[in-house]
Amino acid sequence: MAHPTTDWSQLTHAYGTADDIPGLFARLDGGPGDEQVWHALWSALCHQGSVYSASFAALPLLTDIATGRAAGARDEAVALAGFVVAEADPPERFRYEDQIAELLPVAHACLAEIPANDPKEFVYHTQFLLAFEGVPFWSRELEVLLEEFEAECPQCGALTAVLVGEYLDDCEAELHPADPAGLTGIGARLHAMAVGAGQEAVAEWVARLFGRVRCPECETLFGLAESAAGAEGGRA
Repeated sequence: MAHPTTDWSQLTHAYGTADDIPGLFARLDGGPGDEQVWHALWSALCHQGSVYSASFAALPLLTDIATGRAAGARDEAVALAGFVVAEADPPERFRYEDQIAELLPVAHACLAEIPANDPKEFVYHTQFLLAFEGVPFWSRELEVLLEEFEAECPQCGALTAVLVGEYLDDCEAELHPADPAGLTGIGARLHAMAVGAGQEAVAEWVARLFGRVRCPECETLFGLAESAAGAEGGRA
């Protein structure tokens, strides 16, 4: 579905003027050549995690693909839109609220289809879902479940390298996972989502993330999620 009112020549992406974006979308036909096109779209619209004016303008096109109104891979469209929407400020969310509302049920459907033996994909798609829902911080940073991050001790300020996911054996920090029954807020919801989807590994990772870690310098036990979220820790 075309969106002729967009003046792409007035928008920018990672490499400059965005007037090449409509042509890239027009090349998507669901065939093997799409992989190269998606690579170009990701590179231009979400370069190393950065988004641009053209990234938001592409949301209607991505929504058309995600909902089946245009050719292309549904999951790719949801993923790219999720990364973009996670960076939207309130005016941008308002401007594209119709697209976000359409993307939300598609994100739910994608999440439900992820097999239990693919925990990484489940984490990423949960992050996209949170982006469409407007959940702060975790819509951008839930991938800490998959990678090393530093936790700052609130008592002495020391930094501790932490791994809570599949590379737990490489983590030297003393972790104290949360009791799932005691989780609240977003931690409880993420854990319940993982359990409900049969993602047992992700449920364990969430329990560790929303648990505590012991500071190697001063021995203080402190909350990992609160440390990761920093100033937004009150919503963790």
